[in-house]
Amino acid sequence: MGYFQQNEIELYAEQVSKNGNPYCGDSYYYVSTNEYFVCVLADGLGSGKYAYESSHAVVEIVENNHHEDVETLMDLCNNALQKMRGAAVAIIKAYYHSKEFVYSCVGNIRFYMYSPEGKMTYPLPVTGYLSGRPQKYQTKRYRYESNSRFLLHSDGLNISGVKTVLRKYPTLHSTMHDIQSLVDETADDTTYIVGSLL
Repeated sequence: MGYFQQNEIELYAEQVSKNGNPYCGDSYYYVSTNEYFVCVLADGLGSGKYAYESSHAVVEIVENNHHEDVETLMDLCNNALQKMRGAAVAIIKAYYHSKEFVYSCVGNIRFYMYSPEGKMTYPLPVTGYLSGRPQKYQTKRYRYESNSRFLLHSDGLNISGVKTVLRKYPTLHSTMHDIQSLVDETADDTTYIVGSLL
């Protein structure tokens, strides 16, 4: 399990490959600067080596260009996937000073943000996947409150009652432990990232 705390973000990340496969078709990356936090999760189509190559290509693009806005990052990721298998991709970029985040997703990745006041933000993903073909994105900007928690996960995780899970525990670590108990390692490659924007 990965743990990260820097600037105004704290998070845990966990990844499990289907049936212990040496190649996980999911890839993720996150970074925090003094101004913003960026996280990308990519789920390569299918599983195994080619799924890994697609998702890894997306992560490399975001790692090298995280200063760009989310719309530009989605375009760059889409272009990188030409002649590859393709991937579902979600990108979040939170701006600390304005307490806003921008989110875009194509494909079956889920994102939830839960505020201390009890408000749940759940942007609906665009169906499909990135593969180099011209693609429409829904890139939306939202406000967030201090100490809001979020969950970003690929489709290997089936979870109901997300609001309860994000609200229930005083620490992120306990929240992560609860989610871990729901993972079926035979179902699919699975990645989940639980975080708090301070």
